[in-house]
Amino acid sequence: MYDFSPDPDRPKTEIYAELASAAAAIVDGERDGVANMANLAALIWQFVPSLNWAGFYRVIENELVLGPFIGKPACIRIPLGQGVCGAAAAEGTTQCVEDVHAFPGHIACDAASRSELVVPVLSDGKVIAVIDLDSPDLARFDDDDVSGIEALARIASAAL
Repeated sequence: MYDFSPDPDRPKTEIYAELASAAAAIVDGERDGVANMANLAALIWQFVPSLNWAGFYRVIENELVLGPFIGKPACIRIPLGQGVCGAAAAEGTTQCVEDVHAFPGHIACDAASRSELVVPVLSDGKVIAVIDLDSPDLARFDDDDVSGIEALARIASAAL
């Protein structure tokens, strides 16, 4: 149905622009949030190299609950404010962590993870989910990754 084949030799900004375009196309007209999160997680996995986990946690009541993802089995529930995901959800701000082992209260779902990027998904100013990317590489994420995933979070906001 969809054939998105990113060119890994292009600059990150172009790859993220292509990811945003693919994301907008794949969620267009679909109202099921779980289906959209699943497809968005798959697109992240396809477009963003050097990941060992990519997916969503949804805010349900006062905690994060595991949503669609690609990677090893993960923590099912994370209290708001705990770990990188919980911090992003509680503060409503992107968390870009170069070394997760140096992050106070890091929750290690996969011991191979060394860096993490978590971006809140907002709706009407409230965090409704987070996009979580883990990498086995130290300091894997930079400003281009932050900008690219924040753009994806804006697309996800309308699709969840």
